[in-house]
Amino acid sequence: MTYAFTPFPRPGRSLRHPLAFWRRLACGLLLMTAFTAAPARADSLASARSALSRGDYVRAAATLTPLALRGHVEAQAMLGYLYENGYGAPQAYVAAADLYTQAAIAGNPFAQAMLGLMYDKGHGVPMDVVCAYKWMNLAAAHASRRQRDYYLRLRNAIASKMSPNQISEGQLLALNWAPGRW
Repeated sequence: MTYAFTPFPRPGRSLRHPLAFWRRLACGLLLMTAFTAAPARADSLASARSALSRGDYVRAAATLTPLALRGHVEAQAMLGYLYENGYGAPQAYVAAADLYTQAAIAGNPFAQAMLGLMYDKGHGVPMDVVCAYKWMNLAAAHASRRQRDYYLRLRNAIASKMSPNQISEGQLLALNWAPGRW
């Protein structure tokens, strides 16, 4: 015997509780959403990457925005890049810094590096070389081997503008940082 979920009562049977229909409908929608959300997210991210590689920045921004609003870390970092550079969306440093911050706090190395550069330049955030050093240090620590050298060169360029005390402070901030915390 197979069982099929249906939020509607069988003919001739009434629902015992007036809210039973709505509960069953909500459960059905919840189950349907749970099993279809992940592939749609992966497809959307792949679609956004494809649009970026073709130079279709408007489509990439439109595809990434719903994902970023739902908290997808990689989408936040990619959309932050589009806002920072004005690709497919108006150039908005504050919006880019906000997106980078959300993704950086979650531990995304690209977002950490870009946020570090925003602090170094003072774009969308107050200029702060200590914060710039901290985020660039974290990016280098969490990056793949291929990216690590590049992030270290950027971190060292930031360090060349800093005093030894500022470097120590930036290192201490990076050492005490944990994902999910500012």
